[in-house]
Amino acid sequence: MASKRAPAKTPAKTPAKTTAKPQNFTGNARADISPDELRKLVSEAAYYRAKQRGFTPGHELEDWIQAEAEVMRRVGNGGP
Repeated sequence: MASKRAPAKTPAKTPAKTTAKPQNFTGNARADISPDELRKLVSEAAYYRAKQRGFTPGHELEDWIQAEAEVMRRVGNGGP
């Protein structure tokens, strides 16, 4: 004699949670950075450039200029 099984229960559907609409940000957003903070960022970037080439003397100005361009590009104050 075959017994009949009850159909499998499906879980009750819960209503989808509503979330706040995300804000739209543009690529032009940037933080205001003080001149002292900017100088510190450039100084650190120049240090790491010098470290990467073994602190060979004679490239300090080049390191600084490249670091400055890199930092300005990252914070959105110019450059490509």
